[in-house]
Amino acid sequence: MTHIVDRHQSLSRAIVTTIATAATPLLLVVFAAAPTAAQTAADSTAIRATAMDYIEGWYAGDAARMERALHPELAKRVVTTDASMGRSQLESIGAMTLVLRTRAGGGSRTPPERQQKDLRILDIFNNAAVAKIIASDWVDYLELAKWNGRWVIVNVLWEYKPKSP
Repeated sequence: MTHIVDRHQSLSRAIVTTIATAATPLLLVVFAAAPTAAQTAADSTAIRATAMDYIEGWYAGDAARMERALHPELAKRVVTTDASMGRSQLESIGAMTLVLRTRAGGGSRTPPERQQKDLRILDIFNNAAVAKIIASDWVDYLELAKWNGRWVIVNVLWEYKPKSP
């Protein structure tokens, strides 16, 4: 009986080894041929250009640059706290309001030496990306989409920086 079990285990190991040896090249071909969602240099460059149109357009009061960066249905939001009730509330503006505020001067009153615009692309996957801008008095988290062949900002969630003592 032991002889039969040993022979069965030996045969099982041989079958597994044969399958694994044969399947490895096949798996490599399958995974190498699978479409990837890796970012391209062109996408990174376009996302960076869109984000810079947004923040530099704001600082320059350049409504055309701001508008170029935004999807028409953009939502820009900030969470605030009602001091009297201590409850959070969500304040929101749309693309047109942001463009009009930019046209009215936007951040142009911010002195050039305070016009911080540190940009970091956090992630890109297919037609979606997330970036972070550290600006003079706030931090923006941008959600971007590749829309009709170009990158635009769809959502912005932002937060004021803490006041310096």
